[in-house]
Amino acid sequence: MTLILSRQHRRQLLDFAEESGSSECCGLILGRGDTVELLELTANVAASPYNSFEIDSSMLIRAEKCAREGGLEILGYFHSHPNGSIEPSKIDARSAAADGRCWLIIAGAEISAWRAV
Repeated sequence: MTLILSRQHRRQLLDFAEESGSSECCGLILGRGDTVELLELTANVAASPYNSFEIDSSMLIRAEKCAREGGLEILGYFHSHPNGSIEPSKIDARSAAADGRCWLIIAGAEISAWRAV
């Protein structure tokens, strides 16, 4: 899967990460086909948001329900790495659902993409 991400969406991701400071931000990538239409910042409900993230399950359930009813699809997920590493951590790789969706990591001024397999 290739994602089409506008400059505005790229800027928005960088802003989310910057605004979260030393905590990891996280959220949903929504759109149709391969085109991102909306980035939805969600609460990071992880026990330790400074070195991990967990997307608020109520937001994920709401987005899945909306997609089933003809709304935007969940194309993937994003989170930041305040430590500056653009690579998925061991926890990221172990925790990621192998659902074919894209994962974006924001670190500094960079954004990387990967998919859990």
